[in-house]
Amino acid sequence: MVLSFIIPFSWIDALDILLVAMLLYQLYKLIRGTVAINISLGIVALYLLWLLVKALNMQLLETILGQFIGVGFIALIIVFQQEIRRFLLLLGTNDFFKKFSLNLFAATASSASDNKLDVLAFIKACKTMSESNTGAIVVLTKSSTLDFYVSTGDVINAQLNTRLIESIFFKNNPLHDGAVIVTNNYIKAARCVLPVTENDNFPEHLGMRHRAAVGITEDSDAIAVIVSEQTGAISVCKEGKLTVDISIQQLSKLLEKEFNT
Repeated sequence: MVLSFIIPFSWIDALDILLVAMLLYQLYKLIRGTVAINISLGIVALYLLWLLVKALNMQLLETILGQFIGVGFIALIIVFQQEIRRFLLLLGTNDFFKKFSLNLFAATASSASDNKLDVLAFIKACKTMSESNTGAIVVLTKSSTLDFYVSTGDVINAQLNTRLIESIFFKNNPLHDGAVIVTNNYIKAARCVLPVTENDNFPEHLGMRHRAAVGITEDSDAIAVIVSEQTGAISVCKEGKLTVDISIQQLSKLLEKEFNT
């Protein structure tokens, strides 16, 4: 049987599909490894449920879910306001389109198993800074590379080693005031600005480094390690949960489990 019609498809249609794919890819890069990706899955699940309810002609539930779907665009703006802001900032950067094209067909993200960490070198630096009461905050990324926050600091792109970490947080170093972001065993940037938690129950005796550690791990799957400038105590934060004053041995076991197993 010969088809009676052929769907027209021109190079404009191909370009349209390509641009949409590029846009969706960049949006995915912004939200991967954050709570936003889980919210996105929840929205998709809600939409599929609405389609199922509609097909089964369950009028009451269809009406209720339909109200959510009807205001979906406004809800998306409210829920994803931070991600939308980051995306618009990314559009405003000069090298956006260069990165856009270079990264289109690259791997979307390194898995946790590929994101290795030289735990021994990092632990040595933490131990030295703890003994000398050198304040520090280091963010160890996992599935999300936190490119937006890397762009707020000074790019280094050097392989992680003990002396480099110690020198960055030396109090007379102009790079010490801010966070260091480490990805795939490379120090991506120093003096990075992180979001701070807005949790009203945050302990008042803890400083801005601890607040920033909670803030960055609330919105990503990264792990933040903090050294207190006042006491030298080492703390670690994961998924917005802060564990204060842990030992070097405890920190070493945690990092080995998270990055090297």
